[in-house]
Amino acid sequence: MSENNENRDVFDAVADPTRRRLIRLLSEAEELPLHELTPHFQMGRTAVSKHLTILKEAGLVVDRKVGRETRFRLNASPLQEIQDWVAYYTQFWSTNMLRLKQLLEEEEE
Repeated sequence: MSENNENRDVFDAVADPTRRRLIRLLSEAEELPLHELTPHFQMGRTAVSKHLTILKEAGLVVDRKVGRETRFRLNASPLQEIQDWVAYYTQFWSTNMLRLKQLLEEEEE
């Protein structure tokens, strides 16, 4: 997590369950400050903040200052890369299962 990478891979960012949970929480609200996110985890504010930084580096989170508070919101558009990847393999497996079914039906004849 200490790696500094301004253009972090979206797959890397969502690989961690804590970050996936942060994405879920942010998807359910317009924006949230760190102090409202932290109680959902068994870790301190610094650790949650580091996870948010990784999501921010992947373009999944946008933050803005409101007074002394930083508020976070989800930017879901980078998740399209994951959706596209999953869609490709969904089609791949559907096609291959159809071929297998056809082969099995031919063998039964």
